[in-house]
Amino acid sequence: MNIKVIAFDADDTLWVNEPFFQETEKKFYQLMEDYLPPHSIAKELFKIEIENLVLYGYGIKAYILSMIEAALHISENTISVEAISRIIEFGKEMLDKPIELLDGVEDTLKALHGRYKLVVATKGDLKDQHKKLHESGLGHYFHHIEVLSDKQKIDYQKMLKRLEVEPSEFFMIGNSLKSDVLPVLEIGGHACHIPFHTTWAHEQIDHTIEHPNFREVESISQILSLLS
Repeated sequence: MNIKVIAFDADDTLWVNEPFFQETEKKFYQLMEDYLPPHSIAKELFKIEIENLVLYGYGIKAYILSMIEAALHISENTISVEAISRIIEFGKEMLDKPIELLDGVEDTLKALHGRYKLVVATKGDLKDQHKKLHESGLGHYFHHIEVLSDKQKIDYQKMLKRLEVEPSEFFMIGNSLKSDVLPVLEIGGHACHIPFHTTWAHEQIDHTIEHPNFREVESISQILSLLS
């Protein structure tokens, strides 16, 4: 691989993220337990989240807006003001969560820094992702952060144009096969999947990937052996 730019997904690749969403969703089930069983609440919330992606994009703020909409729908607009306030508090609690770096992240970035142009390429809320990067203490390893509205082929093509790099010189690393791997392979780039123990249903795929530019490792530290 003739790699010049390495991009890292942020959430659940550099630091913990999805478990906080699952933790909050359980609180939502408890809040709405008088209306529906947990599995029905989960189904309704997920449906509304997906419908709202085009309007709100990704991230905690979008999630909480969808949760409020789900509460109104499930309760047929009878949910109390106190319950809506509690949902808003769920969001603030999530935004205030301390950053938990995943094992091997900083050592890996330290080893790659100066050898490649490193960038963060992530979805989510712009302000929140910049805040996370700052609080992580990892910012100085990266050339810059790209907060993308989505991770489709066109989004990566636009990003590579801004980075002035060819797809064959680009290596994307992340925990989502759907967002971090497939679209990058489709444009001729290289991609590596680092599985995380839990993944949002929207980011899951139901088939295996066989491609000469595809790699999979168990931990981020194993990236170094791929590039040596």
